[in-house]
Amino acid sequence: MSKKPRPECEKPKLGTMAYKVTQEGATEIPFSHPGFDKNAKYFACVCCDQILFSSSTKYESGSGWPSFFAPISSTVILEREDFDHGMTRTEVSCSKCKGHLGHVFNDGPKPTGLRYCINGVALTAKVSI
Repeated sequence: MSKKPRPECEKPKLGTMAYKVTQEGATEIPFSHPGFDKNAKYFACVCCDQILFSSSTKYESGSGWPSFFAPISSTVILEREDFDHGMTRTEVSCSKCKGHLGHVFNDGPKPTGLRYCINGVALTAKVSI
């Protein structure tokens, strides 16, 4: 994942770990993110501030990363097959800035059966839009 970052995705704005995740495709250590404000209603891309997920779809998966069973809209997420690390997964990224967010798996709860496993550092919590 080598690309020139958009100005809003540059390292000084994001910090080292958020930059590595969103721009280089790294993964934060599970259970390392401190969590989000309990009043958060929405979760946006840390780079471009596009709203990606709602708290109504967030759940505790036990994976060590924030998990959601659906994005706020199908248009805010891009998906691509990821064959890194000797496995086949579906990578998800922000449709606006192309920042890496995490992966989606088919082992989530109803109603979708999906688990969007997202790096916490790739998100910023919002109380309102």
